[in-house]
Amino acid sequence: MTTHPIDLHPDRLFPADPAIRDLARALYATVRDLPIVSPHGHTDPQWYADDAPFPDPAQLLITPDHYVFRMLYSQGIAMADLGIPRRDGGPVERDSRKIWRLFASHYHLFRGTPTRIWLDHAFQTVFGIEERLSADSADRYFDRINSALATPAFRPRALFERFNIEVIATTESPIDPLAHHRRIRESGWKGRVVTAYRPDPVVDPEFEGFRDNVEKFGGLTGENTSTWAGYLAAHRNRRAYFKSMGATSTDHGHPTALTADLSASQCQRLLDEALAGTMDAADAEIFRAQMLTEMAKMSVEDGLVMQIHPGSFRNHNAQLFRDYGRDKGADIPTATDYVHALRPLLARLGNERNLTVILFTLDETSYSRELAPLAGHYPILKLGPPWWFQDSTEGMLRFREQTTETAGFYNTVGFNDDTRAFLSIPARHDVARRIDCRFLATLVREHRLAEDEAFELAPELAYRLAKRAYKL
Repeated sequence: MTTHPIDLHPDRLFPADPAIRDLARALYATVRDLPIVSPHGHTDPQWYADDAPFPDPAQLLITPDHYVFRMLYSQGIAMADLGIPRRDGGPVERDSRKIWRLFASHYHLFRGTPTRIWLDHAFQTVFGIEERLSADSADRYFDRINSALATPAFRPRALFERFNIEVIATTESPIDPLAHHRRIRESGWKGRVVTAYRPDPVVDPEFEGFRDNVEKFGGLTGENTSTWAGYLAAHRNRRAYFKSMGATSTDHGHPTALTADLSASQCQRLLDEALAGTMDAADAEIFRAQMLTEMAKMSVEDGLVMQIHPGSFRNHNAQLFRDYGRDKGADIPTATDYVHALRPLLARLGNERNLTVILFTLDETSYSRELAPLAGHYPILKLGPPWWFQDSTEGMLRFREQTTETAGFYNTVGFNDDTRAFLSIPARHDVARRIDCRFLATLVREHRLAEDEAFELAPELAYRLAKRAYKL
């Protein structure tokens, strides 16, 4: 039996040029151990509320992580064989060791991907495993991880503290009662877990269950959500509640970045159509567009930072969506316009001094053409870090290379991991810190940045910009 070590080289992701590499290494040493600020993500607040042991390696690392199972699915491995729950409750594989073996025997599929970097980092630094995952090592891995998960040191709160997480934001729907956040707060634990207001289920007429969601929304707030005024009042009510539970931001996952600025009568007509179920796709897009502007107006009032995550064709695989539901690895990037789409919102609010709108993209072609020029001008706009498919070593470099000359560093907001995979958080932040130090070192060695300025910028990019931008 041949085993191979996990290769977490101390100079990984740094340039091959020794002069640049030495400076990148020195810069990284100043930020490597800074606390993690995770201002946007999708970890489950119940983990921190219950502080119960994670169940087993498969349920921790495979079944909840669409980065993992989308690659396996692309190679013909059935979702049911990975234990992914079906919408109809139908049979799926329940043997976690069998699921793990299947994953391990296909681990080679992740070569060269960010997922491989994140997983190897977790295997070695969290669990102390030195050999590479393979079919041969699958059972040793499973037993090692399973034994660790049964100990107090590997419960969610202990790992939160071990990872040096200063604050983490989860993301909840307006109709979520935030019971887990309340329990965290009442537990006396010092870990800081905050929520973020994600109104998609009640602002997107094409979201499944929209009408029922809006009715529940009205019941939670005591507002008549069939009227435009009552519907907006319900949002203000829930935003205030989220803010009382620690929220500093909102998040909006719309198909496009389109915004609108319509009259109240036009808005009431659209709401009527949405609730009646008679709205066509074009009007659904206009309704979402109007709601981005309404959310921005409310952010001027209540101070919540606004994040816009457009450009994903959600649930592209109709059969998979039918059988397994949302967030199953079938969301695909689309071309996204920002210049024209954001103009109605910017015409109304673009010069406000107490509003922050953080723009993300899955369309890298918009970096230098649209996003950097917009953020380099409008006071309200900042650029979120490379997101989702661009959350990679090359994606991070492309982002810095294409946005810095126009938007600078201070119109960006540092890094956020945007993850459901708890154990990947330290790895993702480590990758971002290494790549930013690499970029800064390159600027210095090309005489485009002074060395002392690079040492000032490194902690800004790794820690301080996120704290300031997200008011954390």
